[in-house]
Amino acid sequence: MSVVPLDLSPSRKPTVFEPAPLGPLTLRNRIVKAATFEGRTPRGTVTDDLVAFHAEVARGGAGMTTVAYCAVAPGGRVHRHCAVLGPATVADFRRLTDAVHAEGAHVSAQIGHAGLVADTLSNKTPTLAPSTRISLPAKGLVRGATAAQLAEVTEQFAVTARSAREAGFDAIEVHLGHNYLLSSFLSPNLNKRTDRYGGSLENRARFPREVVRRVREAAGPGLAVTAKLNMVDGVPEGLWLDESLQVARWLQDDGHLDALQLTGGSSLLNGMYFFRGEVPLKEFVASQSKVVGLGLRFYGPRIFPTYPFTEGFFLEEARQFRDALDIPLILLGGINRLDTMERAVGEEGFALVAMARALLRDPMLPRKLEAGTTREGLCVHCNKCMPTIYSGTRCVLRAPAQRAAGVPSLEPV
Repeated sequence: MSVVPLDLSPSRKPTVFEPAPLGPLTLRNRIVKAATFEGRTPRGTVTDDLVAFHAEVARGGAGMTTVAYCAVAPGGRVHRHCAVLGPATVADFRRLTDAVHAEGAHVSAQIGHAGLVADTLSNKTPTLAPSTRISLPAKGLVRGATAAQLAEVTEQFAVTARSAREAGFDAIEVHLGHNYLLSSFLSPNLNKRTDRYGGSLENRARFPREVVRRVREAAGPGLAVTAKLNMVDGVPEGLWLDESLQVARWLQDDGHLDALQLTGGSSLLNGMYFFRGEVPLKEFVASQSKVVGLGLRFYGPRIFPTYPFTEGFFLEEARQFRDALDIPLILLGGINRLDTMERAVGEEGFALVAMARALLRDPMLPRKLEAGTTREGLCVHCNKCMPTIYSGTRCVLRAPAQRAAGVPSLEPV
């Protein structure tokens, strides 16, 4: 990709639709498609549908799209229909990265281990946790990891980072959020260890920091390495700002990351904290087996509490990090309007903005915003896209034929 000279004078405020630095990369603009599980990897295979999904996002004008969720090991998948990014899948993922590059965008791989969020019955293999506990997603007891198992997982992250480089990815996003394995080590609610990986915040942060270091070493100098970090877990006794700010300082000072994407919430205990808006419980129940659906009827309101949607809902927490850090920050959370993006990068000082649901609703939104034909996306924050992860993640207001043609629709399917 061609490199465009940047005006980096400190007095100048950047704009959304200008080239943006990200480590060794220069993105064509400051819009990132946030990691959203695509539901297009049946039995872990990279399909033409997955390639088309990200090619459409790239065609729509985003500066970078993020492939999610790329597990580092079979036991680290959320379920068996997640892909492992490793030597065996490099060639398949290369098709995807080539397709994105052909549309002029960059592409990142979100890599991680699901930990307590992994469905062990679906994966047919055990998962890991900081401490032994029952996990509803895992459908049983998950054992606390031994030091040897943590060392093995660290090397799995390194193998995945090398595979991402070989597959043509431009960036790697290490998943330190949503109480997946690395995030769960940071949480005082989930990490009850008494060894060097538990207790004090420094100890709880040790394993995630070791993983980030190995990813950086394995990725090499040509790739950008970022992390998606929980600011707050959104659960009682979970990680909160006072500790997450210190973790962010350590990650910054370690020098292995090019940016931090700021998030919050728990896929294990509070799945609506990082969505906000309506809770599509009826659709969730319908998407599950009878047994799981019955459980959701009773426990759904506990793990999917209602939070009113507000534009840019993580901004207040993210400002705490902006004022404390020098590392580039990526703002996430309910970004649907151009004025939100302009304020974030021009006045608030965030390096990039990340969007998910707005681009599911209309992948062409960045081009429309840049052309001035609209000032905001069509997403109504109904969250009915959430249960579609089991059949191909999509906005239900876009009919299949219109999705294939890249046209937003107002007709439900």
